[in-house]
Amino acid sequence: MAPPSGGGVGFLIQVKGNPGAEGGRFACFAEECYSCPVSQLIERLNMKLTLGVSGVLAALATWNLALAADITGTVTLKGTPPPEVEITPLKNDPTCGPLHKDVPKTRFYVVGPKGELADVVVSLKGITGKSTGASVAPLVIDQKGCEYLPYVAAVQTGQKIDVKNSDPVMHNVHDTPTASGNKERNQAMLPGGPDLTFTFDAPEEFLRFKCDVHPWMFAYVSVFDSPYFAVTGADGSFKIANVPPGKYTLEARHRKAGTVTKEIEVTDNGAQADLVLELKQ
Repeated sequence: MAPPSGGGVGFLIQVKGNPGAEGGRFACFAEECYSCPVSQLIERLNMKLTLGVSGVLAALATWNLALAADITGTVTLKGTPPPEVEITPLKNDPTCGPLHKDVPKTRFYVVGPKGELADVVVSLKGITGKSTGASVAPLVIDQKGCEYLPYVAAVQTGQKIDVKNSDPVMHNVHDTPTASGNKERNQAMLPGGPDLTFTFDAPEEFLRFKCDVHPWMFAYVSVFDSPYFAVTGADGSFKIANVPPGKYTLEARHRKAGTVTKEIEVTDNGAQADLVLELKQ
């Protein structure tokens, strides 16, 4: 690659063969070329570049994103959970009861036929200061049938949470954070009223939302200072997207079943990690 005219700094990175191999990177800067590992490439960048630094850093960031991959897996529950309990106050309520055909039950353990466990918050431990919450789409929590949906969710610090009221009854949205820096609010929501928007600045596990009008209504939102988390679906599966290559501690946390961790390594092909939470007898 010929260096650009006008005194600019030429820049090219080509990945040949196995990207994880030491000799797989080749870079040209101005009129000099090097074949070297990434660590030496970065060192020579710092030594050689006097022009176009911002362009080089942007190119390296793009390269790093291109190498990012996904962590996928499933969380299962070992053992028999206690049976869910009918929420009789909901069914007996004169305004909320008619919204349900059957008596709703608690959602402590949402388990599939093969032990697939929903509502597990899976995250990478020890990563902070990486939040992109201010630029991502809001989490939407709805009040429907006098229940919060979803029951368990997760957001980044600074990410908006829009709370809706789809019910023909009045609710009040009362968040009860415990982490310093997260503010408590308690606001009424009339039927068809405007959404309420919340944001939280500090990481917190299972930050609780409740409705003081209907005391059986709860939702739990975990707040992270990075985008590297997921909540398992009804089939117990999860995906944490765009994780840079490296070694990490993966944590799966459930409100009732506890916590389990696993050491993983993310390569350019991603990582597969299945976790098991075991009920203590």
